[in-house]
Amino acid sequence: MDLSLPRLRMLRELHRRGTITAAAAALHYTASAVSQQLAQLERDVGTRLFERRGRRVQLTDLGVLLAEHAEEILASVERATQALEGAGESIAAKVTAGVWASVASGLLPDALTALARSHPGVVVRTRELAPEETAAAVRDGALDLSFVLDYSNYPMTWDHGLERAVIAVERLYAAVPAGAVPAASVTLAELAEHPWIMSPARSHFGQAARLACQAAGFAPRIDHEVEEQATAMAMVAAGLGVTLVSDLGLALRPPGVDVVALAEPLTRTVSLAYRTNSARRAALLLVVDAVRTAAAEKGLGADTALPAPTAAEAGPGADLEITGDGLRLG
Repeated sequence: MDLSLPRLRMLRELHRRGTITAAAAALHYTASAVSQQLAQLERDVGTRLFERRGRRVQLTDLGVLLAEHAEEILASVERATQALEGAGESIAAKVTAGVWASVASGLLPDALTALARSHPGVVVRTRELAPEETAAAVRDGALDLSFVLDYSNYPMTWDHGLERAVIAVERLYAAVPAGAVPAASVTLAELAEHPWIMSPARSHFGQAARLACQAAGFAPRIDHEVEEQATAMAMVAAGLGVTLVSDLGLALRPPGVDVVALAEPLTRTVSLAYRTNSARRAALLLVVDAVRTAAAEKGLGADTALPAPTAAEAGPGADLEITGDGLRLG
């Protein structure tokens, strides 16, 4: 019997999620591709693993049995990978990371350049996803680690199967058309009459911004909803409204935009999430350390006071041993 690891991973996701469509979305495949691969797995083992119930596919008892063993097999493969990476004199490994625009432009160039000099055998591949999607992609095995966000006024619910290493703490600022706010700082309430440019409400950033305005006593008039900070600031430069921008987003600021401090501090914590059973993987630890160093060099070190409710969990001066200083997501 020849058991394909990618097919076992698809079987595991079908068992977890209940539908081929959901499994395909988690693994970033089409439903048709997953269906074909699962059919081949059934042929490989020579027994029925699935049965049709209307338009749905349900695992047979033997399918459930194989899915449970798939969990153990895939975990064993991950442990073996970690052992092999750490056994040689130098580390050679590929790590796939989930990113979004501001961390990709603000942290990764310096971090990956330094990592390539010190550990050329560690190859990092990146995949750009919405910040809301990256943690799930790590949990599902599509990524080895990913950047995740936690806002001071909008704490996120974390997955118990993941841990995180805090990388940076960013401040948020008001980005306004040049000359619109002459003061050195501004309250959100003082911006209530301006049109706003915000991320969609479904996003963490969009929710945090709306909650901050609500706490300041107003509902923002949102004229434009855009995903990226760079796009939002381009619209600010054109005089179309005001927005919020983070420290890392400032690198993308175009001419014609003034950045003004918020009188009521609003921060967000940038972390790297990884599976609990990967916590001692040598290559992963090196990537985390390189990114953390890049953030510290930009004045965004992880020893800055963290947003509630996780502040008590994070110790200053975290080192490469993530399991001692990282934060459990849960």
